[in-house]
Amino acid sequence: MSTPLDSPDTGGIALLDRELEELLQEETIEPGDHERFSHYVQKDKILESALTGKPVRALCGKKWTPGRDPEKFPVCPQCKEVYESLK
Repeated sequence: MSTPLDSPDTGGIALLDRELEELLQEETIEPGDHERFSHYVQKDKILESALTGKPVRALCGKKWTPGRDPEKFPVCPQCKEVYESLK
């Protein structure tokens, strides 16, 4: 008779570790020019991020955890273009 500890790579903790690693890679903060702009995000997603610390995704696709005053930066041209196309 085998136990879950006999084959750790087939489930249990190993599976949880792989799933956690996938989630962490998915939430990687993107560096680059996106940092120089304010981005458009759904209001409810910003509130959720403030409460949970989860990253948000802007209309341009940038994924990050908000934490700075957006009034201090120009609006992302890609976000603005997508927003205007939705009207």
